Amino acid sequence: MFKNYCIIAWRNLLKNKITSFINIGGLSIGMAVTILIGLWIWDELNYDHYHTNYDRVGQVQQYETRNGSTETWPAVPLPLGDDLKNLYGNNFKYVAMASWQGNHMLSKNENHLNKNGIYIDKEGPYILSLDMVNGSKNGLSNPNSILISESTAKAFFGDADPMNQSMKIDNKLNVKVTGVFKDLPYSTTFRDLKFIAPWDLYKTSEGWLAEAATDWSDNSFQCFVQIRDGVDFASVNAKIKKARYNRLGDRNKKFNSSIFLHPMKDWHLRSSYKDGVQSGGQIEYVWMFAIIGVFVLLLACINFMNLSTARSEKRAKEVGIRKTVGSHRSQLVGQLLCESVMVTLIAFVFSIMLTTISLPWFNKVADKQMHILWDNVWFWLIGLGFTITTGLIAGSYPALYLSSFRPIKVLKGTFKAGKLAALPRKVLVVMQFAVSVSLMICTIIVYKQIQHSKNRPVGYDRNNLISIMMQTPDFYGKYDVLRAELKKQQAIEEMSESSSPVTGVWSNNSGFKWEGKDPNTDSDFATIWVTAEYGKTVSFTIKEGRDFSREFKGDSSSAIINEAAVKFMNLKDPIGKIVRWGDGPGAPALTIIGVVKDMVMTSPYEPVKQAVYLLTDNNVNVINLKLNPEKSTSASLAIIEKVFKELIPEAPFAYEFADTEYARKFSNEERIGNLAGFFTLLAILISCLGLFGLASFVAEQRTKELGIRKIVGASVFNLWALLSAEFVVLVSVASVIAVPVAYYYLHDWLEKYNYRVAVSWWVFAGAILGMMVITLSTISFQAIKAATTSPVKSLRSE
Repeated sequence: MFKNYCIIAWRNLLKNKITSFINIGGLSIGMAVTILIGLWIWDELNYDHYHTNYDRVGQVQQYETRNGSTETWPAVPLPLGDDLKNLYGNNFKYVAMASWQGNHMLSKNENHLNKNGIYIDKEGPYILSLDMVNGSKNGLSNPNSILISESTAKAFFGDADPMNQSMKIDNKLNVKVTGVFKDLPYSTTFRDLKFIAPWDLYKTSEGWLAEAATDWSDNSFQCFVQIRDGVDFASVNAKIKKARYNRLGDRNKKFNSSIFLHPMKDWHLRSSYKDGVQSGGQIEYVWMFAIIGVFVLLLACINFMNLSTARSEKRAKEVGIRKTVGSHRSQLVGQLLCESVMVTLIAFVFSIMLTTISLPWFNKVADKQMHILWDNVWFWLIGLGFTITTGLIAGSYPALYLSSFRPIKVLKGTFKAGKLAALPRKVLVVMQFAVSVSLMICTIIVYKQIQHSKNRPVGYDRNNLISIMMQTPDFYGKYDVLRAELKKQQAIEEMSESSSPVTGVWSNNSGFKWEGKDPNTDSDFATIWVTAEYGKTVSFTIKEGRDFSREFKGDSSSAIINEAAVKFMNLKDPIGKIVRWGDGPGAPALTIIGVVKDMVMTSPYEPVKQAVYLLTDNNVNVINLKLNPEKSTSASLAIIEKVFKELIPEAPFAYEFADTEYARKFSNEERIGNLAGFFTLLAILISCLGLFGLASFVAEQRTKELGIRKIVGASVFNLWALLSAEFVVLVSVASVIAVPVAYYYLHDWLEKYNYRVAVSWWVFAGAILGMMVITLSTISFQAIKAATTSPVKSLRSE
């Protein structure tokens, strides 16, 4: 019997080629989308699972309440690591203090390369469960050692043995290779990590760490832990909660510092906190795309249901005869479901092909390195189960509907589907377009939010602005000679140095006092040290007062603040006001000489923080260069590289454009927007395929009616309008449903952005109008074709 089902199903597919093509095509696209989204979700849910003990690894973070707002961050003080080991050691298997991950210059003889690395305690490799190729995880026991990745070893040593080879970090620290680890996979937090150096080496190489070793108010470090078997994060959090608070002086206890462990399994998916409470993160997009995948597949299933039931009259006699000769309803249902499953199996084969073709592009857009799991049995078992389930869902309604026909009416010729029979199809079409319109509206708003934030005034000029990290001691003391030579060769307009790049703030400090300050207000400022030419280099806007100048020797004890600081400090006439930093008679007294327009240096989605700019020649990490606009960028960069190699030959010339760095701040939202837009287009395409099939069937069904109308004087336009009106009404009903649903979701999504776009009425109107145009374009071919057919042909049989 099953063989008979398959033969009949195959014959029906060949007999109705257009319907079969639409069904298989729609299901193939829907299933391909679902597979792509499934691979993406699998990658997201398995992020950081490379690390063997990911479910027991955590990062120490803390809450602090300042000015009524609770902030959460991963930065902790240096002495916390020892306290966790000594006072709470029975809860931890490993505790490792660490620096921040970043680019450093590794050197071997004349080979200098920038590589991403970290300084970490000797327990770090165990916490990260590195897969060692050479050496062991204990390789950091020697303070002058280094562990490097396979790709780094290849870059420096080729096929030679790297073990015990000497290298230099930042051209100042001599180390010996004591281990080589496999490059970490792309789906990990540490995917860019190319070397690991000992924490003890870091502590002895940086002079300022001697003071930080006992300073509980200096939050400049990271701490990673692995909890012991038999304990859980909740119990450990309860014990260590006051670990920092108990060590602080009375002045800092008012911030109510609270330590907790952020589990590695939540680093990627649940990284957002609001007022001290976990508020989601990437997991929101996982759910969003899961829902989109379900809906896109549902659209394809709806196409199958609609086209199958629409052609019910074509198969009514077949069903009637089968029932007359003794077929039970269960047998008819089985046959029809068999046809549906056969269609989905064929569609699954094509969907795999579509997935394979589109996966490289999808990986690029999604910033992934996913691949189809060809050798994974579970992938194929899940795929087969998913295909059969899809076939059963898609074929369930047509099977139940067709098998319910009464053979007497069918064979007498009195069977007619009637208006009520079309109602379920209309409901399904409304569902299709409600989903499509909702996705279209959401995609437009996501795009508008990104553009709104991108076009936000940033308070400086990013054009032709580049930055160079001062990675080695060789950069220091060369400022004046570099600037003079580059200006002499007309490669730059201006040059400056600063403690932070223009697209970030690396230091925040409190303890500022001024006349009229509320004693209960915590004065936490973004603090940027700059050289005198900083303002001219980045082109910030002076709102009041003046810029720093070499002509004023007293500027070393002056300060420039931003507009946010003026508002925060509640200053009416800020110029000339004195700000003291710290307590006691020796606290620096800073005179405010200027107010600048707010510069967006951190998140473009957040309000600009109060900031103070201080003049220095020493506390700098970044060289800022404003390229000469009268020269080509390539010509200027060639000159700059040549000058740098002449004056600082030991360091590689590596630069970053400010606009490129700023654009990275939108990368996640842009990826989500691009993927949502891609899936929206496919959803619309699937809906239009079904609409095209239905329009074709309706036009065929009403051929004689159209012929009669044409004979009595109806124009082609009248007939086109007649056939189009029903579908326009359905899209209108779908839009009424889609608008409130989309608005509800978008309102919640936009709430997480402080600087957000307004949801304008024209977005909804534009999406509805766009869907109307798409609908009319889809059905017009069939409508015009039917309207222009000669009535002689359609009425010949009459």
